[in-house]
Amino acid sequence: MAEILLGRPAADAIREDLARRIAALAEKGVTPRLAVIRLGEDPGDMAYERSIRRGCEKLGCAAESIALPADCTQEALIAQIEAVNADDSIHGCLLLRPLPKHMHSAAVCDALLPEKDLDGMGRGALGALFAGRKDAFAPCTAQACLEMLKFYGIDPAGRRAAVVGRSLVIGRPVGQLLLQADATVTLCHSRTPDLAAVCREADILIAAVGHAGLIGAEHTRPGQVILDVGVNSVDGKLCGDVRTEEAAEIAAAVSPVPGGVGAVTPAVLLAHLVEAAERRG
Repeated sequence: MAEILLGRPAADAIREDLARRIAALAEKGVTPRLAVIRLGEDPGDMAYERSIRRGCEKLGCAAESIALPADCTQEALIAQIEAVNADDSIHGCLLLRPLPKHMHSAAVCDALLPEKDLDGMGRGALGALFAGRKDAFAPCTAQACLEMLKFYGIDPAGRRAAVVGRSLVIGRPVGQLLLQADATVTLCHSRTPDLAAVCREADILIAAVGHAGLIGAEHTRPGQVILDVGVNSVDGKLCGDVRTEEAAEIAAAVSPVPGGVGAVTPAVLLAHLVEAAERRG
């Protein structure tokens, strides 16, 4: 039976390290400060915003909410982002997505300075990631996958990794992070021939396609580590891309949904905020 890789212990370890770093910043008179920009009053967005603010405050960081109406213009939103860019007291920003359909999401995300783009949304941050530079931030959930592997002592170096999903939010960024960690990476998608066979070849399999239960026993082999990053709702219940019970009968380790990588993502956001504050000194 596979080891179940829970996210909470990994997140706690990150926060423990951050507490030390935040204390060191406090001695210099620096308090990491986050701005969260939200459009409208979606209950899920508001709950996530409250959770992020509580996490900041618990560690001694500052967080402020900037709420705009859902029907605000793209120009008004970009003006707000530019105000955040210009405010030296704000170290990082999180723009809650998805944005309303009347907005060009890429143009909005690109308006945020890479050094304040804590969730790696804009082309400046993504370009830095794919160029192998360390002066911007990777998308938080993609980074959370690497933090999970690190916490559980799973070194990607020299291993074969398969990533199912090619989005700019998780799939492609996590593939790049694995490549930088010296894994040999195969990025899979809807046109990958014999997906199950490709997945079985991997030592590390990351499912990030947003298709409930896509990955099962036929994609799995003994000794494999599987991280499930899918977020789906089936009959009102949250589930991932992996049929966990099937995979756990074969693989060496599997992360669940909920309770896996998603639990690490908020801690990574805080880590990016603290790093941004450290860079500014």
